[in-house]
Amino acid sequence: MTQQTFSDEDAARRFRNALGMFATGITVVTARTPAGEPIGLTVNSFNSVSLDPPLIVWSLSNDLPSRPLFEACEYYAINVLAEDQIELSQRFASRAGDRFSGLEYEQGVGGVPLLEGCCARFECRNTVRHAGGDHVVFISEVIGFDREERLPLLYFSGTYRRLAG
Repeated sequence: MTQQTFSDEDAARRFRNALGMFATGITVVTARTPAGEPIGLTVNSFNSVSLDPPLIVWSLSNDLPSRPLFEACEYYAINVLAEDQIELSQRFASRAGDRFSGLEYEQGVGGVPLLEGCCARFECRNTVRHAGGDHVVFISEVIGFDREERLPLLYFSGTYRRLAG
């Protein structure tokens, strides 16, 4: 391996590429605006923090227009996508208008949208937020969850992947 540094203008791209060597699951974080409208976005920066109490962590770019809405909501859901939900990941990753148009979902605590067909869903109380460079880091209490025996959708080296069977 070659040691990399942050000494040139290409460093950010090389750092991002190195981070891409860590395979992650794909989630869609959903919530409600103060006006009651459903919002959501694709996130792969999700992880567990603690079993007792049950805590999770995820982060959100400061540049996203929806950042203040997620910071202010009382509850949100983490929907862990299954391997056949690439279209859903792309829908919520786009900057298109109503991402919920024509989409069926259940309502969780506080009315948060719970997407159907996911591997797992976590209903969370929005408890702690920290500045983290160019992101906001959310650490939140899980107040409910469910799961299905489905294979997850993965992201690795800039593309979607599936588990080898």
